[in-house]
Amino acid sequence: MDKGILIVVSAPSGCGKGTILGEVLKDEKFYYSVSATTRSPRPGETDGVNYHFLGKEQFEELISKDGMLEYASYCGNYYGTPRDKVLEKINEGKNVILEIEVQGAMQIKKKCPEAVFVFIAPPSVSELRNRLVNRGTETAEVIEQRVSEAAQEIQHAYEYDYVVVNDDLQQAISDFKAVVRAEEIKTVNQKNIIDEVLKNA
Repeated sequence: MDKGILIVVSAPSGCGKGTILGEVLKDEKFYYSVSATTRSPRPGETDGVNYHFLGKEQFEELISKDGMLEYASYCGNYYGTPRDKVLEKINEGKNVILEIEVQGAMQIKKKCPEAVFVFIAPPSVSELRNRLVNRGTETAEVIEQRVSEAAQEIQHAYEYDYVVVNDDLQQAISDFKAVVRAEEIKTVNQKNIIDEVLKNA
């Protein structure tokens, strides 16, 4: 059985990343990696769905045993990606999607250089601002903070393998799927098929 691909996805807030991935994940060959955290569950959150909720000692033990692909500390809590589940799903032939911020993505790039790194970008910073305003969920001050952060994140797009611009949603979904398909048929991922063809030569 062929292994799946590790796909690391980053995007500034408001780029429509969740909508794109929601469509992609309707295909059963994809698996969404659930992050782990030491913070307490919020009302309505489910362990294993929203996060894997771990104790601080448990999380730190995983760190010491290299059981995290990446992790960070934020507001007194740890957040990270457990290694075992990701590898398990890849070995099952699933394409594993990690939705992660830039800092974590760069950690994974050092540990898993074979992973595919996709940055989802807005067509422009002004369009991103418009989308955040139209959401109507945040104050003007928070929106400007998010726009500023987005501009800084977009500078890191050069460190990714692919950039998908979410101008037209259906085109962005199509582009994302095209990236994955291109990776699936790379020679390095087609060794089993090549060996099978040569067997019958």
